[in-house]
Amino acid sequence: MDKTQIDQVFDAQKAQSLKLRTSSKAQRVKKLEDLQSWIDANQDDIRKAIFSDFKKPFTETNISEIFVVNSDIKHAIKNIGDWMSPEKVSTPLTMLGSRSFIEYEPKGVSLIISPWNYPFNLAIGPLVSAIAAGCTAIIKPSELTPHTSALIRRLVDEVFESQDVAVFEGEADVAQYLLGKPFDHIFFTGSPAIGKVVMKAAAEHLSSVTLELGGKSPAIIDSNADLKDAADKIIWGKFVNCGQTCIAPDYILVQNSITEQLVVALTDALNKMYNPKGKGIEKSKDYARIVNGKHLQRLHRLLADATEKGARIITGGQVNSNENYFEPTLLTDVNAGMLVMQEEIFGPILPIVPYESLDEAITYVNAQPKPLALYAFSKSSDITDQVIARTSSGAVVVNDCVLHYLQHELPFGGVNNSGIGKAHGKFGFLAFSNEKAILKQRIGLTGSKPLYPPYGFAGKKITKLLLKWF
Repeated sequence: MDKTQIDQVFDAQKAQSLKLRTSSKAQRVKKLEDLQSWIDANQDDIRKAIFSDFKKPFTETNISEIFVVNSDIKHAIKNIGDWMSPEKVSTPLTMLGSRSFIEYEPKGVSLIISPWNYPFNLAIGPLVSAIAAGCTAIIKPSELTPHTSALIRRLVDEVFESQDVAVFEGEADVAQYLLGKPFDHIFFTGSPAIGKVVMKAAAEHLSSVTLELGGKSPAIIDSNADLKDAADKIIWGKFVNCGQTCIAPDYILVQNSITEQLVVALTDALNKMYNPKGKGIEKSKDYARIVNGKHLQRLHRLLADATEKGARIITGGQVNSNENYFEPTLLTDVNAGMLVMQEEIFGPILPIVPYESLDEAITYVNAQPKPLALYAFSKSSDITDQVIARTSSGAVVVNDCVLHYLQHELPFGGVNNSGIGKAHGKFGFLAFSNEKAILKQRIGLTGSKPLYPPYGFAGKKITKLLLKWF
């Protein structure tokens, strides 16, 4: 780690951030267009880098990494003028004569600490928001995906000046050193445990934070749900990227009367997607791998603990450590004492938990830390409306999984344990912006001057009127 270089880049970005306070729409759009041009010209390199890190299928990379980022860029370019424009707010009668606005100014120097599970998307997506807001940015990509981290470094070196955007690769000590700097904003994506470390470091400088964390996102399946449709969507949402998705369904809560039917539907959907020719999922070119041996062993430990305590494997459970392959696994007969029901799984294990009544399912969800996402499957709007109203989560998706991540007009983020702050679209722009209040007052007589001391008869009379009518 070159501390001197980090210091120099941070100081240069601090100076540059002062200039960027007055940056124009055209200047910001130009940076985003340059970024998109590089991505378009190097798509094959992006696919190869991510495949080298954990055998992610090219089509999956196209959808979940390249398309998502390009879509973010296009949306920002289209809307950045509106986002930047001062917003006029109404004037109450008590403030007659004044005018008020909200001005969106860049926070300044930002730090983006990105994870390994979607290594390109979750590094460059926040960068799009930082650029749109007029901030400088230092990116610390994950050391667990070195090929993609090197590619991100190359992208930034070829597109930006280091005073605008820079990348520092390395182990946890690099992130630790960066967190010691007085950044104006920190955007972190990762686990709740590390999120607490980031928040504690940010508190030293009172840096604002966006924490995109995770947790155990449940899928609740009502007895009148379309089981084939629900199974298809849950299998895709769970096992895309080999289950290494922060908003993947972590476990299923299913009404007891349809548990066996659901298990059949899930198994059919799993084979249809990843084993259509019956040659085994391990031979599928559409199924990614676990990022490294350490995480493979973590998942193996979760599964072993569950089976030792009575869980039953419906399908899956096979592991090939030479390939970091973990077979998609469906579990039943699970209970709260198992690690698989206590820790975020973040891999291709899907526990199935039956419930008798909707009240029981909602009580179960509310007894856990608030999840990043919650999925509700039912043909009854009364059922899904109850789930929405009586639970708390970063998002609720009705009759689908994961897709809310692609909706630019929705805020993406968690609540409490699953995150702080929102991202994507205008919400990402706001994360890197200070909403500065501007009030412009007239010169001379104003509505407030009669209230200046000394408080005579007129002042007391006006005060009483204010308290009574305003």
